[in-house]
Order: sequence, then C-alpha cells, then structure tokens
Amino acid sequence: MEQKPNKQDDLWLKASVMGSLWASMEIIVGSFLHNTRLPFAGSILAFAGTVLLIGFYQLWHQKGLIIRAGFITALMKSVSPSAIILGPMTGILMEAALIELILLLFGNNYFSVSLAGIFSLSSALFHKIISVAILYGLDILKLYLNIINFALKQFGTKEAEPVQILSALLFVYVFFGVIAGLTGYFLGKKALTLSSEITEKMLVKRVEKKEFMEIGAESRTNIYLLLLHILTVPLVLFIFNFYGFVWGAALAAFYIFVAGFYYGKNLRRLRKPVFWSQLLIIVVLSTLFWDIKTLNGIHFSREGFFAGLEMMIRAMFIIVAFTSLSVELRNEKVKKFLEKIGVGKFYESMRIAFGALPQMIALLPSAKEIFKQPLNSLLKPMIYADSWLEIFKKQ
Repeated sequence: MEQKPNKQDDLWLKASVMGSLWASMEIIVGSFLHNTRLPFAGSILAFAGTVLLIGFYQLWHQKGLIIRAGFITALMKSVSPSAIILGPMTGILMEAALIELILLLFGNNYFSVSLAGIFSLSSALFHKIISVAILYGLDILKLYLNIINFALKQFGTKEAEPVQILSALLFVYVFFGVIAGLTGYFLGKKALTLSSEITEKMLVKRVEKKEFMEIGAESRTNIYLLLLHILTVPLVLFIFNFYGFVWGAALAAFYIFVAGFYYGKNLRRLRKPVFWSQLLIIVVLSTLFWDIKTLNGIHFSREGFFAGLEMMIRAMFIIVAFTSLSVELRNEKVKKFLEKIGVGKFYESMRIAFGALPQMIALLPSAKEIFKQPLNSLLKPMIYADSWLEIFKKQ
C-alpha cells in the first residue's frame, strides 16, 4: 500500500512544484532576456515571479509554502547559463520572503496582495542598487547620478537630488508592484476554476531524481578553498576602501590570476566580448562624467579615469570570486553537512524538482509566446500545478 505523505512532506512537495515551475519560467524568460540584452531584465523576472507566487498561493493556501519555494528556486538557478548565480539567488529569496511575510501579516485579500507586489518589485530595485554597488563600488552610483543630471540639463531641467531620483523610480515600481500582485491574485483564482486535466504528454510516469549539487568532471572542489574565498571577498573590498586603489588592485589582480588558472573552465563570462565592452564603457563614462557637477560640462577627468579603472577591476574580482564560490559550494562535504543538520526533506524535494525541470521547460510556452500572451503563459503553470503534485507524490 502506497504511503501518503504527511503535512510536512506535502508542504515540501508543493514547494518543489512551485519552485521548479518558477525556475522553469526564470530560465525560459531569463535566457531570452540574456540573449536579446533587453533592459530591466531583473525587474521583468521579478514581475513574473511575483505573479506566479501570489497565484500559486491561491491554489495552496499554506503557511511557509512561499519561502520554501523561494529556497528551491534559488538553488535551481545554479543550472542557469550565467556564471554568477549568487546575485539572482539572493534576489529570489528576498522576493519570496517579503511576499510570505506580507501575506502572513495581512491575510489573502486585495490589499495584502497589492502590498506584497509592491514590496517584491521594490526589492528588485534595491537588490539591483546593492548588487551594482558591490560589483563596482559606490563610485558607480555617483556616475549614474551625474549622467542622469547631465541628461536633465539638456532638457533645461534643474538637477535632481539622489532622493528625488530614487523616489521617481520607486513610484514606477510601486505601480507595477500593485499590478503584479492583483494579476497573480486573479490568475490564481481563475486557475482554481479551470480543469487540471491535461494531455497525456504531461502525465509522465516517472520523474528522474537528479543530484542538484553535481559538478562537472572538469571542476575540482576543496573545502579549504571555499573558506579561503569566503574570507578573501571582504578582505579585498576592505583594502580597496581603506588602503586605496593601488593595494586593492594589486591584491585583486593576484587573486584573479590564481583563481583564473584554477577555475578557468568555469569563468565563461570573462571570455565574452560583451562583458569587456561593458567594462570599457564604464571607464569611458567615468572619465567624461566624473566632475560634471563642479565643471558644468563634459571633460576628461584623471580622477574619473582611475575611478572607472577601479570599478573595472572590482567587477572582475567579484565575478571571479563569486564564480569560484559557486563551484566550491557544490563540494561533497557541503552536501553531507546539509544532510547531517536535518534538511533531508528539502534535499529530497530538490532532487525531484531537478529531475522534473527539463520536462517542465519543454511543456511551458516559449519565450516568444510568453511575451506575446503573458497572462495566458503565466496562467499555464498554475493550471499544471495539481497534476505535477500528483506526479511528485508518486516519487
């Protein structure tokens, strides 16, 4: 006789369904945005994720479900083509945590889903600001402000203060956050009324359980290197901030050289011309716009050139460091530690979710279909949810 899962097991299975469907949409849409280089990619993904999470909550109204789905989706981002996974992972966790908290505090109604949407979308803005500041340093924020104020001057408008610019951006994110929250609410309610019966193609008999912490044959891991990377990141940033460009750049360059030799096959992003062109553009913009407030115009700034050079080296260092961390986090000892501290249900849910991911991606709409019919495309995963849950329970 088949053993029925208890409430805790059922919660993790539902979270694995939500997480793998969310990750599927992230991979489909994210790959399209990555290839087309469309702006505001993170915000578009945050909008879709918010709609899905609030929609799924209408189907399965359980405490702790959204944050669990967030953990699963965050780890599943490791299958993304991008070398840097820690940034998107923290963004996904932040979205899930905020939505879970708001719905827990205010219930499931128009006000709470709108507020959850606002916090989720706004978190994408602040996450982007923090990520850029970590990647390039605080100088990049000054550069952005100078470019915006230069553009305002061309239209005869007075300069804007940082608070004014942030407020204007927040207004846009608040507006779309309300739309995302209400859209998820109504799509979830609509999914409840639609039949969950789907084609035989969907009803797979078996989902392969895949190891989600696998590493490639070319990747070597060492627990001591993991600790070294964790210590090196704050150390190098501290030296940049308190001991100046020369010492920071020297230590960062040494680290990049050694890590690049050791993790060469994993550092795909550094081999892309687009990446280097982005860094060079930052150096040029910093050189031309660094002193725009004091000199009231564009000119060559020596200080701006070195500030841009520092941002370039910091970005290279952060990318190499986070890529190295991403490899070392797949260490077998890390896996055994997770099992030892009692995350067995989570680990098993991840294995099932990873096994189902290729089939989910194949059954969901393509990126072009999603952008042509966004509402129907976001509704489809919600309709599939109960069927996938039955499949997962059999595993």
